[in-house]
Amino acid sequence: MSDAAHHEEESLGKITDWRPVTRLFRYLRPYAGRVGVAVVLLLIASGFEIIQPIFYKVAIDRYLEPSTGPTEHPWLASYLPADPLAGLNLLAVTFGALLVVSFVMGYVQALLTMMTGQYVMYDLRREIFRHLQRLHIGFYDRNPVGRLVTRVTNDVETLNELFTAGVNALFGDVIVLLGIVAVLFYYDWQLALLTLAVLPLIGAVTVAFRNYARDAFRRTRTAIARINAFLNEHLSGMSVVQLFNREQRAARDFDAVNEENRQAWRDAILAHALFYPAVEVLSVLAIAAIVVYGGWQVRIGEAGLGTVVAFLMYARRFFYPIQDLSEKYGILQQALASSERVFKLLDTEPAVVAPPLARRLPSTDGRGAGRVEFRNVWFAYKDEDWVLQDVSFTLEPGEMSAIVGHTGAGKTTLISLLLRFYDAQKGQILLDGVDIRELDLEELRRPFGIVLQDPFIFSGTVASNVRLGTEQIGDDGVQRALENVNLGGFISALPDGLSHEMRERGATLSVGQKQLLSFARALAHDPRILILDEATSSVDTATEFQIRAALERLISGRTSIVIAHRLSTVQRADRILVFHKGRLREQGSHQELLSQRGLYFKLYQLQYRDQEVGAVADDD
Repeated sequence: MSDAAHHEEESLGKITDWRPVTRLFRYLRPYAGRVGVAVVLLLIASGFEIIQPIFYKVAIDRYLEPSTGPTEHPWLASYLPADPLAGLNLLAVTFGALLVVSFVMGYVQALLTMMTGQYVMYDLRREIFRHLQRLHIGFYDRNPVGRLVTRVTNDVETLNELFTAGVNALFGDVIVLLGIVAVLFYYDWQLALLTLAVLPLIGAVTVAFRNYARDAFRRTRTAIARINAFLNEHLSGMSVVQLFNREQRAARDFDAVNEENRQAWRDAILAHALFYPAVEVLSVLAIAAIVVYGGWQVRIGEAGLGTVVAFLMYARRFFYPIQDLSEKYGILQQALASSERVFKLLDTEPAVVAPPLARRLPSTDGRGAGRVEFRNVWFAYKDEDWVLQDVSFTLEPGEMSAIVGHTGAGKTTLISLLLRFYDAQKGQILLDGVDIRELDLEELRRPFGIVLQDPFIFSGTVASNVRLGTEQIGDDGVQRALENVNLGGFISALPDGLSHEMRERGATLSVGQKQLLSFARALAHDPRILILDEATSSVDTATEFQIRAALERLISGRTSIVIAHRLSTVQRADRILVFHKGRLREQGSHQELLSQRGLYFKLYQLQYRDQEVGAVADDD
């Protein structure tokens, strides 16, 4: 992960406002009915938990030690029998029934909460992925893939914990705490104040834990994002790592990132290890104070034994939610940071968008005729460091055009602008006379088929890699496209033919086979405009001859744009555009450009001189 990305992770770990979480709860709206039922069940279950100690108090003060204090709950006299055995049995049966009902309600409530959380996370992950698909290519130039994967996986899972455990516990614990405080003051305000006397100390400990834990959790999130980015980069480039014997260096670098993660989690664990015993000690002090003061009150007849026992039980129940709330505070902190990062991603506006009222291409099939025009186009990836300067040219329908020039001349940038991966800062690009900014992105890209220098093969079958989800392309269309690029024999020899499973990135295919498969993919979609971006630069000579043999079928009836370093590939083009340092310097046919004895002539001489030198060296 770059330093900029690393610092952004850190800054987002400092929680300053709660708006992202409140925004997160909007995703609950489709499931409001389930949430409402879960809240009602939680309230009832919390009420059962609050009244449980009252059963012990009534049993002691009415039946076991009735002479130790003032009579409580006179309204129960008409419902409880005078006989101690019968009364205790009735209390026990009622208590057991309430426990069963509480269990059932807790089960249903937990099930509803967790299922709702999963639905919400499903919706959120789907929205993030769809948003990622809308973002322009420049966004991915600045953001490591591992960091984006962290958003969809780790951050969303953290939010799931907030829904399924955090909110449930926070809401339930607050209700229990308020209920316990109300009951304590109802029975004995002096004992209640004594029980709550340790709260300032617990508050101080909680604040210290919160600050320490927040920093630790921030560091864990940063470390996890860096680990994901590191793994994605090095696993994707494993062939280079092994080729240059970088295994040991990569292992040391990973150890450093992994150690950072371990240290952050160690500090988080240490915070919990110190906090919970501290709260436990303070709760024991409160209980001891209740025993001493309550025992004295019982002895002088100011309080019943049942009241003191109930206070002891309430004291234990009072401090458990405090501990639980402090634990859930850590989940809340992580959720706040995760929601901030997730919504920062969702709020990232695509730099390339379609207009509200998009136009259509002037044709019946929606693909256009294939006329491309650049008018005084200027483009820079950053500030005014111009990659293209005042570029103007026209490609006619059905014409084969070639773009040549040194590395960095702006050849591939032309294609990126034509497909609106980026927008030009100045000038216009027209497709069939329509400014591409006025077209819907799907409408714009539908007529194009493109074959890149480094083809990407997805996991799946051969057929799925050719049709890429376009159901209108049947197996016959896939087979025909493969035959047209001379790959039919190879596919037929595979165990499952078109259903043969490809490994990630086409690991079992050669570079040439992946390139030919990419050609078949473009042809199967029957594009009106075919773009070949250095499509033969990475293949061997035999594969290049296969592609050349198929090229007549590939470009027939289509506007074709060929970007190549090898001038032998572009000699038969109707028009050759020669770029140098971002400017269009020459254009014409192969023979016309040679006769001008300009930049193209120099490129041609240089390339064929190098080939002649190579041939002489081979003869020697």
